[in-house]
Amino acid sequence: MNQKTLKIMEYDRIKQALRGYLVSAAGQHELNQLQPTADVKQLQIWLDETRDGADIYRLESGIPLPKLDDIRPHLHRLAMEAALNGLELAQISRVLWTTSSVVKFFRDLEEKEIDLRRLNRVVKELVTLPDVTRRLRTSLEGDGHITDEASPALKQIRQHITQTEAAIRTTMDQYTRGKDAKYLSETIVTIRDDRYVIPVRAEYKQRFGGIVHDQSASGQTLFIEPQAVVGLNNRLRQNQMDERHEEQRILAELTALLAPYQDEILRNAELLGHFDFINAKARYAHQLKASEPKLSLDNQVNLRQARHPLIDQKKVVANDITIGRDYKAIIVTGPNTGGKTITLKTLALVQLMGQSGLFIPANENSVIGVFDDIFADIGDEQSIEQSLSTFSGHMENIVAILRQADERSLIVVDELGAGTDPQEGAALAIAILDEIGTLGSYVMASTHYPELKAYGYNRPDTINASMEFNGETLRPTYHLLIGIPGRSNALDIASRLGMPAQVIDAARGLTDQDSQDLNAMISDLTEQKRHADRDAAELQTQLEEANALHDQLQKQFEQYQHQKDQLMLDAKRDANRLVDESRKRANQIIADIRKKQLAAGQSVVKEDELIAAQGALNALQQDTKLKKNRVLRREKAKLDFHKGDSVLVKSYGQVGVLMQQLDDSHWEVQLGILKMKIANNDLEKAKDSAKSKKQPRATVRRSGSSGMSPTLDLRGHRYEEAMAEVDRYIDSALLAGYPSVTIIHGKGTGALRKGVTDYLKRNNRIKSFGFSPANAGGDGSTVVRFK
Repeated sequence: MNQKTLKIMEYDRIKQALRGYLVSAAGQHELNQLQPTADVKQLQIWLDETRDGADIYRLESGIPLPKLDDIRPHLHRLAMEAALNGLELAQISRVLWTTSSVVKFFRDLEEKEIDLRRLNRVVKELVTLPDVTRRLRTSLEGDGHITDEASPALKQIRQHITQTEAAIRTTMDQYTRGKDAKYLSETIVTIRDDRYVIPVRAEYKQRFGGIVHDQSASGQTLFIEPQAVVGLNNRLRQNQMDERHEEQRILAELTALLAPYQDEILRNAELLGHFDFINAKARYAHQLKASEPKLSLDNQVNLRQARHPLIDQKKVVANDITIGRDYKAIIVTGPNTGGKTITLKTLALVQLMGQSGLFIPANENSVIGVFDDIFADIGDEQSIEQSLSTFSGHMENIVAILRQADERSLIVVDELGAGTDPQEGAALAIAILDEIGTLGSYVMASTHYPELKAYGYNRPDTINASMEFNGETLRPTYHLLIGIPGRSNALDIASRLGMPAQVIDAARGLTDQDSQDLNAMISDLTEQKRHADRDAAELQTQLEEANALHDQLQKQFEQYQHQKDQLMLDAKRDANRLVDESRKRANQIIADIRKKQLAAGQSVVKEDELIAAQGALNALQQDTKLKKNRVLRREKAKLDFHKGDSVLVKSYGQVGVLMQQLDDSHWEVQLGILKMKIANNDLEKAKDSAKSKKQPRATVRRSGSSGMSPTLDLRGHRYEEAMAEVDRYIDSALLAGYPSVTIIHGKGTGALRKGVTDYLKRNNRIKSFGFSPANAGGDGSTVVRFK
């Protein structure tokens, strides 16, 4: 990736922000190596790992990692068969212990059924060494101090040292607290030459015997080891030597224990650093409220409410930035201080972040490209050392860009052609943009030149844009307006600031009428877009509320249906229970009557009457089988199509008649004079007005034209997409009953115009067609009349 671009975009500040979240030396090393990549496979791996890290941070506050030091120098010494010291071994021990903890952490995540895209596979590369880890943790403290549990011999030696020191202190206490204390300079016990001594006044040096180890600067105090503790000090010194020898033996033993696992330990340290780096990316994404970008292999960038990551997120203005689908060049015009430069930097820096495997400061479902290189010409390129003017510096940079750029490059240029004569600068800017177009590169450029507004309008794959300016407050809003060129606000600002009217009028008189008309048109377009955006936001809110209400009502309705069916079932079961009880009682009564009739020898009640009464009682039995779900039955009925049925074609909003079934998924439908092939899922049974008693009269609705424009604008469309759009539009216009429509195809290279003409010639439903009048677009649009 172009290093100059990384510097201009302050990519290192992004890395510096990540650095604050790292706790390991290996993580720091990985961050230092971080560069944007154009390898799609590698980039997807990075993004998957960041996604996993973000999910773990959200659910578990991140992967648990302590501070880990750089152990590569220790392993290098180990490879040279050098004995490691306690601190070096302790740092390696921390890596091994953390390895075991991380493996257990991911095992717990798996038990919690937390789905991860990649890290479950990465953690399997960690090698746990439980025996080695346990031995190191038992033998060493965090600062490298060897514990008493490192060996039985060391524990015994230290016990002897403790006992000897206690005996020495007891003996010394007799001198500092007894009758001999008056012979001391101070009643303290100190150490000289690793031996316990007392400070004795020089004139009493014979009083205690023993060995003189030191004297004060004045010579008035001698530091004497009394004869009574010489033996104890000798024993202590021997114990201390034994302790050092045992500690050296233990360190050598622990070093030898690690020797066979050098590669595994180094790989563990690198993987833990990688997990640390993933933690940092997740925490940084959380701080920025960033989201995972989707990748577009054909570089169709769509950033939804993108924000510059290095500006205070409470103050930064978000913008939608789209490039690569309908156009590959964006020309941003308008006055200074409107936010053009920040918008250009936002596009480039967000793209660099995404290609580094970082989440981007933009809304969900944003899409980034995968560019082989990103070039930038932003800022003051003046160089005193090279005797270059600002213009020369920019030109030198652009020349270098044109040499390296290709169809997989993104270029951002600020104030293209600035710093020289306006007429020449505008011409040069147009020529540079044409060359970039020839290379096939993607470009977003800002400029002051009004000539480039016409360029953005007329050139294929190119669109105008501007930064919104509030005419009432005389302040920029920093919102990017795609499709609307910038306008000059100088005269309006001067007028509102109190400039005399005659001066403003004189200035307007000196301004070209076309420029005034263009500014007025741009102002009107800007206002319309503002209203459209506001209305769209309100409608989106209403749609979300309506959807939420619909879901709530649907859920309540389903609950109601379930409760109603359940209540009916319970009622039928209760009724059946009563019928069963009544039947048993009736059968018993009938049996008694028959017995009595036999006993009496005569028939009081006829048998057929008894059978009839029994049948009437059985008829009270209720069927407890629930009827099929009414909603499902209704939906199934809507899709039960037969030849001759009236159906609603949902995409056109028109009612037609089924002629014949073409295959399992399509029917031929008669719509007025048209016969069309329609998919089953686009059909719905229409109500038969002839069978409805509530609708004695037929009602005709022209629903197809309710939201359809009599004009189709194809500018900026690719050829194949445009032809498909023309075909759909002609069908819709015929169904809507329009006598004529206008198709705007622009002039450009003439490819769209020729394609539209060829299509209209082939269509036998077209009565006539021809170019629009000169004052209505001329050969840039075609008027079509239907039969």
